[in-house]
Amino acid sequence: MGPVRLGYQIFDAQAGSLVLDGERVSLPAECGPGSRSPLRAELNLPAESGRYRIVLAPVHEQVAWFHERGSEFVEVKLETSGDQVAILSVRCMTGFRRRAARLWQMLLRSFYYPLRTVARHRVLIASMVRREMQGRYRGSMAGAWWTLLQPLLLMLAYYFVFGIVLKAGGTHGAGAFVFYFLCGTVPWLGFSEAVARAPNIVVENSNFVKRVIFPLEILPVNLTLMGLVSEGFALAIFLTAVITLGPGVSWAVLYFPAVLIPQLLFTAGLCWFLAALGVFLRDTGQIMSFLLTIWFFATPIVYYAEALPQRFLWLFRLNPMYTIVGAYRNIFLEHSAPHAYPLALLWLLSLAVFWFGHSWFYKMKKSFADLI
Repeated sequence: MGPVRLGYQIFDAQAGSLVLDGERVSLPAECGPGSRSPLRAELNLPAESGRYRIVLAPVHEQVAWFHERGSEFVEVKLETSGDQVAILSVRCMTGFRRRAARLWQMLLRSFYYPLRTVARHRVLIASMVRREMQGRYRGSMAGAWWTLLQPLLLMLAYYFVFGIVLKAGGTHGAGAFVFYFLCGTVPWLGFSEAVARAPNIVVENSNFVKRVIFPLEILPVNLTLMGLVSEGFALAIFLTAVITLGPGVSWAVLYFPAVLIPQLLFTAGLCWFLAALGVFLRDTGQIMSFLLTIWFFATPIVYYAEALPQRFLWLFRLNPMYTIVGAYRNIFLEHSAPHAYPLALLWLLSLAVFWFGHSWFYKMKKSFADLI
């Protein structure tokens, strides 16, 4: 075992990686446990400009750094630019305080990074979504009209099967069931379109994976927004029917953003998670296709919620789409505010899925290039 000396290590402030393990400074002979002694140490900073974190602490050579065992150490944060050095902070830290600070920073990053990703690349996101929507039906006879025709024909097909053939409306009548069914279909179209494509989105865009400067995180966001566009056309069809043939709209539409925002957060978070998972498990797309079918029938879209068994109703209410579809019907059909408690739970769940999904994708994307 070697002697106890004063050492320093320089870390990249953003990546956390070790940049330089500096020279050691011998302690004065009279410096013993509990005593104090002034020391002078010269630090060699990296030549590259950037932000760095410097740790100064005693080190027992060939044994351990004292701060890794819980002892106090000095932490210096600075920024270099050419020959200029700006000291940002100097603090005396302990191992516990450092771990608590790192945990707090990690939590802040997990909350901040997803929003920063969308805000920073909003122009690129808008451009890619617009190009995707324009190219989706390019060369077809109907062209861009398919953006409107596809949700309309899908709604009519579902209504024919469940409303006319199977008479899912029951005693409520076919007219009432039309609006009930269409209203439930609107959020499902946008959600299912994005989630169904998410597992394969990274593999389909493998040419972007090895481009260091391309932000892969925006690919699932693009899916979410393309689903939103499809939902927008479906909503336009539904509102046209409601205004001309149904009960019309009321002040309750002011609550719509309170439902749409958590729906988008939940969809984006799930797309991030599935997009990363799809790189490692290529069967994810087929599995999600099956699960979406079950999810569709587990949500009261093509049947009335009152038809569900009462003893299992609590289980169906755990489904976030149950709350979203119900809130849409509260707003557009019942002209009332969504129920506060389920909506609050939806917000909490959506935020959790949003940030977890982004953290998962951000962590896993480092391995994408090795697997594609």
